[in-house]
Amino acid sequence: MSYKNFPMVPRVIFGRGSFNQLSEILAPKRLNINAPFIFLVDDVFKANSWLTSRIPLSYDDKIIYVSAAEEPKTSQVDSLVENIILNTKERPSGIIGIGGGTLLDLAKAVAIMLTNEGEAKDYQGWDLVKNEAVYHVGIPTISGTGAEVSRTTVLTGPDRKLGINSDYTPFDQVILDSELTKKVPTEQWFYTGMDCYIHCIESLEGTYLNTFSQSYGEMALELCKEVFLDEEGLKQSDSEEKLMMASWHGGMSIVYSQVGIAHAMSYGLSYLLGTKHGIGNCIVFDQLEEFYPEGVKLFKQMKEKHGIELPKGICSELSEADLNKMIDIAFDLAPLWENALGKNWQKIMTRDKLKELYLKM
Repeated sequence: MSYKNFPMVPRVIFGRGSFNQLSEILAPKRLNINAPFIFLVDDVFKANSWLTSRIPLSYDDKIIYVSAAEEPKTSQVDSLVENIILNTKERPSGIIGIGGGTLLDLAKAVAIMLTNEGEAKDYQGWDLVKNEAVYHVGIPTISGTGAEVSRTTVLTGPDRKLGINSDYTPFDQVILDSELTKKVPTEQWFYTGMDCYIHCIESLEGTYLNTFSQSYGEMALELCKEVFLDEEGLKQSDSEEKLMMASWHGGMSIVYSQVGIAHAMSYGLSYLLGTKHGIGNCIVFDQLEEFYPEGVKLFKQMKEKHGIELPKGICSELSEADLNKMIDIAFDLAPLWENALGKNWQKIMTRDKLKELYLKM
């Protein structure tokens, strides 16, 4: 039997206020004064001097503000890479992503595409990247996606939504400063946190489960329960730290296993309707009682506790062609279905069954 030999993030710093150490972390990594650090920053922070004034700029370093209103696209990666190449004297010393899963995925993809020829869409899939990425750092400002720890960068391409999944994708350095998550709006906090919760349920109940994944998944699941069900006794700062660690452990739980039905189906929603990943997972998971009875029951309790109303009827007006496209995209993710339902998954999840599920959303 051949075992997967996955890379992990080699360096991580954790703690409130650790963002202030960014300057000393980056200094030894600067190649020369003409090789800048490029900071890709969620544009919600444009007017937030509390964060932006602490970004350590020197020489030709640049901040590029990026909208996270839509899911990251391969075309967006290509235009960022072109912008960086045209506006820097030398290849950058590093790419630093500051934001949620969208910004972290973009930072990973840009770091890869600066050293690999062609377009980002050419690398959607498993182990297609040939050259090591430029040095890249991830600094999450919201918790749940696990993008800070994973070896994939999920992108919507011209034909499909699929990650650049490679040994060169993980960050070289991650800074986990839960203070950066303190102003996240409640709904966004919930949807992104549920991405982590759903990672855990899908990993722990999947056929790919092993002790490596299980140990991380169980830890992340417990932390999610504390944050989303028992938070009365938690200080805000403790809750932020626990969710940040849940995100890390949830991401680790799928490194050596896989996600499942909610993620496969939400890729279809995202590709066709532009539904953001976290909310898409929630909309799908809400309908999956048949497959994850305990997990969905707990999810509904969390939803009620935090007064979350999910959008309804988002697929009701779709044409037959649109529904078929969504089904094709979901079915393209065979490892997710096999993890959820076993090797004979196609006998259990037929096109009609999947269509019926989409029409409930």
